[in-house]
Amino acid sequence: MELRPACLEKVTRLLEKGVRIPNPLSIDIGDDVSVDRISPQGVIIYPGCRIYGEKTVISAGARIGYEGPVTIENCQVGQNVELKGGFFSRSVFLKGSSMGLGAQVREACILEEEASGAHCVGLKQTILFPFVTLGSLINFCDCLMAGGTSRRNHSEVGSSYIHFNFTPEGDKTTPSLIGDVPRGVMLREAPIFLGGQGGMVGPLRMGFGNVVGAGSILRKDYPEEHKLILGKAHAGGVWGFVPGVYGGLTHVVENNIAYLANLVALELWYRWVRKGFLDKEEFGAAVWEGLLETLALAKEERVKRLKAMAEKAVASGARADERHRAARIELSEQIGSLEGLCNPETGDALAEEYREAFLADLAGVSPARSGDYIGCIQDLSLDACNKGVRWLQRVVSSLCRKASESMPALGLFRH
Repeated sequence: MELRPACLEKVTRLLEKGVRIPNPLSIDIGDDVSVDRISPQGVIIYPGCRIYGEKTVISAGARIGYEGPVTIENCQVGQNVELKGGFFSRSVFLKGSSMGLGAQVREACILEEEASGAHCVGLKQTILFPFVTLGSLINFCDCLMAGGTSRRNHSEVGSSYIHFNFTPEGDKTTPSLIGDVPRGVMLREAPIFLGGQGGMVGPLRMGFGNVVGAGSILRKDYPEEHKLILGKAHAGGVWGFVPGVYGGLTHVVENNIAYLANLVALELWYRWVRKGFLDKEEFGAAVWEGLLETLALAKEERVKRLKAMAEKAVASGARADERHRAARIELSEQIGSLEGLCNPETGDALAEEYREAFLADLAGVSPARSGDYIGCIQDLSLDACNKGVRWLQRVVSSLCRKASESMPALGLFRH
């Protein structure tokens, strides 16, 4: 095999830097890839790999393609990450995260520290907090999952699990919030377990500490915590299906807004907390920019899907009664305001007060940890964590309240 001259030049430069490439003639590096964004420190690129994209970053200690060929396209790969085989596009992998053979990780995914997936896992628009573990043969798109305190005490999704993210109406307004951001980022909550050969029909919300039995298909929210949940099988039968009814419109919109609000809270966390730690890492600035770009993609996706559903709901409004027609029209007219509400700089004075109190406590802990994000967060006192939770929860609650006020006919967040 003969490499393109530009590719050969890049491979040669990587070898000269100290990157380990056992079979240099078997890999392909795109013309837009900057070799200066690939660390020479302990990086191994195994045979058959393809690396593309001007935004691609590969940090120290990364191992690419050990179990099979890997394609990377505009991903930011953190320290000691293992991408063992598969396709990875427009996503971020933080320190110590890993994915097994046959993975397909498409745009807008974030795997935080030590999050992992075994073989044949499909992700898109998915965010996994530290330590979250996925088994094998899983399709888990449009989810945010938190919970757990360590690699021994982590949230987990059993093998052969699926998050159903496409409705009978043909909508993808189906993001599920498994745990949440305000408490999840503090790394103190009980883990969540979703049993294998099961599924979740989005959009759903799930509380911390819940254990879902194997084979269960979840079709409603479980905001309670520390419960054993066994899904009930539906009775067999055939019923008439009338498209465009949208009987659960309030539930769908409410869960989408809650998901969006949590994305906004996570963006603020990245801006005010994560940046200081990433600035101390090689390529940390590029990884941080990747996190923000990924969250922007995630928010854009959720708003786009809501707009598409709103248009369809109005178009089929003749089938609804007067009250439901009014709710559909209101949703269509007000959905554009969500983009403004999703601005992370909310201007909420109380949220800013909570934030400053939390950041003052964080500043007292972080110097001793010297860039150790996980250790620093876990060293925080309970009082400091509560300040951080109040800050982020205020952001979430404020956005949900504003959305509810802009769409009163839908009756959002009244329970």
